[in-house]
Parts: sequence; structure tokens; C-alpha cells
Amino acid sequence: MKLFLRSLVIVLAMIPAISFAQTSKAATWPEMKRFHAVMAGTFHPAEEGNFMPLRSKADSLLVAAKAWQVSDIPANYKPVETKETLEKLVEQCKLITSAVEAKADDKQLLGLITEAHEIFHKVAGECKKAE
Repeated sequence: MKLFLRSLVIVLAMIPAISFAQTSKAATWPEMKRFHAVMAGTFHPAEEGNFMPLRSKADSLLVAAKAWQVSDIPANYKPVETKETLEKLVEQCKLITSAVEAKADDKQLLGLITEAHEIFHKVAGECKKAE
């Protein structure tokens, strides 16, 4: 009985280590997570007709996109396609920033942020290598 309990304790103690080892195999990309946080905080309110977050954080969106662009591309992403798509994302964020500065109407801003959101999803999905 003691041997069983001791074995059970050892196995249970190993579960977090096993879980960590499995999740650490997948490459994390902190710059993508940071960009996504700003994107989510601007795109989703705009979808619902609230453009204040986008108007106030357009410059932050551009800064996050540029930081993501110059970061190291994880090994599980296609390097050429990812680099090209991140260039498009930065250019799109520049258009958003310019439109906000020019006091563009909500319809135009929605189109621009929607395009940036689609480009983001291309990087996050299509630019990944098949596993």
C-alpha cells in the first residue's frame, strides 16, 4: 500500500512537468501576443460601432506591428511568407494611423481595421508550417 501511495504521489508530482514540456515545444511569439492584444482592443469595439479605442490606440497598433515585424520568426512559421505578410500588416497599420490623423469616417476606419485583422489572421494561421 505504501508503495502504491508513493508511486501515486510521484506520478501526480510529474504532471505539471509533463504538461510544461508539451506546451514549451510549441514556439511562443510574445510580439504576436502583444499585437493581438492591441488588435483585439481596437477591432472588436469597431465591429460594434465603437471607434474610440481605434482612434485613441492607432499609434499603439502601429508600434506593436513594427515590433512584431522586427522580431525573430519562430521555427514553426514559414519565414519568407511570414516576413512578407508582416510587411503588409505594418503598411496597413500605417494607413490606419494616417486615416485616424486625417479624421476619416467610421466606415473607412472599419474597412482599414478589418483588413489589418485579416492580415493578422493570415500570419497567425496560414504562415504556420504544417505540423
